[in-house]
Amino acid sequence: MSVKFQEDVTKSIRKDTKELAHKVGERLTGGDTQTGYLALYLRQLQSNPLRTKMLTSGLLSGLQEVLASWIANDVSKHGHYFSARVPKMTLYGMFISAPLGHLLVGILQKVFAGRTSLKAKILQILASNLIVSPIQNAVYLTSMAIIAGARTFHQVRATVKAGFMPVMKVSWITSPLALAFAQKFLPEHTWVPFFNIIGFFIGTYVNTHTKKKRLEALRKSPANTQQRYDQRRGPGSEYEKGGDYR
Repeated sequence: MSVKFQEDVTKSIRKDTKELAHKVGERLTGGDTQTGYLALYLRQLQSNPLRTKMLTSGLLSGLQEVLASWIANDVSKHGHYFSARVPKMTLYGMFISAPLGHLLVGILQKVFAGRTSLKAKILQILASNLIVSPIQNAVYLTSMAIIAGARTFHQVRATVKAGFMPVMKVSWITSPLALAFAQKFLPEHTWVPFFNIIGFFIGTYVNTHTKKKRLEALRKSPANTQQRYDQRRGPGSEYEKGGDYR
């Protein structure tokens, strides 16, 4: 009798736990599996993949710049965190980062379509790190140099040369883990937004670190530091004002 009672209690607890998890999932996604916000986003990702990726990447890129400025306390001359870099970063995310990721990851997925062996997964990770990541990072650094005010080939090349290996080292640490997770748990059409989210956190950290270094260097500079800082955040190129454009 007691054994049966214990089994009934165990089943009841499992049922209640499952229902609770389902309700939590509905709250997190905005509804049930058919009408929730997450489900709506995933449907858009399948029906309009490039457009959805562009909007996602643009939003995350702009938010990354605002968040990094807030964490580093890097205010504009008007006293807020919304600088001219925010719309530029948004445009970069929409029209450069997202289409490039859509193309490169799409090619990678087609090459390894239907290949689920451990060897194939390892080769896919290697291809991502040795081919896809270098292309994306070179384009990223080039874009960041132009956004910061680079107008000559020499300035752009100097930025890419100085930042390429540090960025690649970060990619070689995070990319295999992210790709292995995507291979195991995510449908292929969600890979690019997933990588965008990973890139958002990494980019926010790097951007914040760079801003803090620049602000510290400005504080240690001569007495006209504040004037130079205000000019720097105003209209014009960071290259022309002698700042750290990376």
